[in-house]
Amino acid sequence: MAHHDDDEFAEYFAAKRDSVRRTAYLLCGDWHKADDLAQTAFVSLHRRWRKIRDRAAVDAYLRKTLVRAAIDESRRPWRREQHTDELPEPRGTSDADALADRVSVRADLLAGLAKVPAKQRAVLVLRYFDGLDVSSTARALRCSEGNVKSQTARGLAKLRAALGEEVEAHG
Repeated sequence: MAHHDDDEFAEYFAAKRDSVRRTAYLLCGDWHKADDLAQTAFVSLHRRWRKIRDRAAVDAYLRKTLVRAAIDESRRPWRREQHTDELPEPRGTSDADALADRVSVRADLLAGLAKVPAKQRAVLVLRYFDGLDVSSTARALRCSEGNVKSQTARGLAKLRAALGEEVEAHG
């Protein structure tokens, strides 16, 4: 790889690594796995960096690679973890109740997302976290727009059901 290409890739990586890692976390629910997924996506991008003519398409390529890696990883049975319904008791802190509520809502949302199947979770993350429209999500996942719409509806229904269970369990 030419020196100019290395510099250009390093600059792109520095600009995107945090957002890609956050998206990966939303896809899998674990920071260590998110790091692995982000690394997989960036390694794949680096291998093809010189061949990419349209630099405007780099974000879409990286996003597609990340989502595919997350879905592939979720299909590997030896990598599945057993989730528990019991969370450790939080340590007593003097933080404001508002912060505690935000943390609780975030924990409930992440727990709910973990109960949504991988492809539906990917659609929800791309649509509502990354802010992609239906057609961009379809391109990222290499599926039809109708599939994105149905996966969105099913994923939201699963998430609502999971959040209903979480609210009942914590309420």
